[in-house]
Amino acid sequence: MKEWTKDIEINAPIEQVWKLFNGTLEDMQKIMPNVMENTLVKETENVVGTIYRQKYREGKRVQEYDVETLEYQNEEDFKRMKVGFNLANMFDITATYEMKKLDGNKTYFRYSTSNSPQKWFLKLLVKLANSDKVVVQFVERVKSVAEASATE
Repeated sequence: MKEWTKDIEINAPIEQVWKLFNGTLEDMQKIMPNVMENTLVKETENVVGTIYRQKYREGKRVQEYDVETLEYQNEEDFKRMKVGFNLANMFDITATYEMKKLDGNKTYFRYSTSNSPQKWFLKLLVKLANSDKVVVQFVERVKSVAEASATE
């Protein structure tokens, strides 16, 4: 299993950042433009265990998978959501989004993700993948989208 973590300060209120993860499909697509659909499959009272079916476009291919909420915390000054999904019976992936209110217009954001290959030949590929480029790009996209919408 391979893990990556990146954090950043965002000049936007915590609710503005949280909305990108816990809002509408349109909000989510601002930071994850390749997500085409996010349909509720199973809803739980405390959110943990809730499942959404997502469709994700990668080039001309469309992948479909179920995303389960594994952890969920929505406090005034701290928010955290961890989701997990299996991609094409090849990778188990988790993503954790954590936000802490620093002040009224500043939020600390941490993104952690793990990738666990399910096939032996993919384990070597994941071991060789040292770059955190995708994680850094994602965190920077969240920052730019949240800051742009905070000034609207």
